[in-house]
Amino acid sequence: MCRIIVIFFWALVALTPEQSAATEFEKKEIVNMYAQLRERSLRVLEKGLESEEFWPSMHAAEALTIAGKGKEVIASLKQKLPRETNDQKRCGLARELVRAGDQSALSVLFDVLNDSKSIGRIHAAESLFKLGQMGDGKSLTIAFEQKDIVQLRLYAAAALAKSGDKTAMAFLAQELNSNDKLVRNTVVFSLARLGAKSEVPKLLTLLDKETDMGARSNIANALAMLGDKKGCEDLGVYLGSQDAGIRTASAEHAGLASCTQYVDKLSKLLDDPILDVRVRASQSLIVLTNLNK
Repeated sequence: MCRIIVIFFWALVALTPEQSAATEFEKKEIVNMYAQLRERSLRVLEKGLESEEFWPSMHAAEALTIAGKGKEVIASLKQKLPRETNDQKRCGLARELVRAGDQSALSVLFDVLNDSKSIGRIHAAESLFKLGQMGDGKSLTIAFEQKDIVQLRLYAAAALAKSGDKTAMAFLAQELNSNDKLVRNTVVFSLARLGAKSEVPKLLTLLDKETDMGARSNIANALAMLGDKKGCEDLGVYLGSQDAGIRTASAEHAGLASCTQYVDKLSKLLDDPILDVRVRASQSLIVLTNLNK
């Protein structure tokens, strides 16, 4: 049903004013359907925020902020941060507090990044990249220079590249050729969020060579975000994957890539048995239904 309504929505664009006037009832039905999907999605996210599954709850916080519920997110997470002792989780809490508008939590990320003994340094660098925060750049530059901690270096490079650092960007592009799958996956993830459209040909070549399904889906998601048609088509296929991790990532990227044709598939994922899949599908539905208001 959702697919039919979405197709109909786009068909309305081509109608004459007279024809459009005659379809006012149908347009209201579309608006009502999107409103219902948004409400369903918000209910999923509200439950997800209070879940004992930590990272899905952080993803729910992110989505609620996107939905304009930043105050609710801060009210929920503000009390949890002082009690948390795990630095990786502290970074997750701080990241979502900052995203929701509480800039005071930003210091937590830099404190963890600067602590050479902390287990959360990679999470801190990743969070700063996602938030587009680099401070004075000194802490991230030091992290980028630490060649013995590969993932820390990659995310520090991504954060610096986001601020316009060409050396860091060149490093990421170079690491697409790494023999390490985790390194390639991290770089692909980062390049997508850096809007690196110039890397699309390299990503397509990488996709042709890649045999691991998770890595292939990661590349497809990145290509979709960078405006590649094949990437968006492949993303739609991966929304139906039997692998929960692949479904989760594809559900998130459907919204990030503005793939409006997948509203129907995403709506079905609101009933997925995996919480993180439901959360990411909800996030994308909120993004996509906003596009069609």
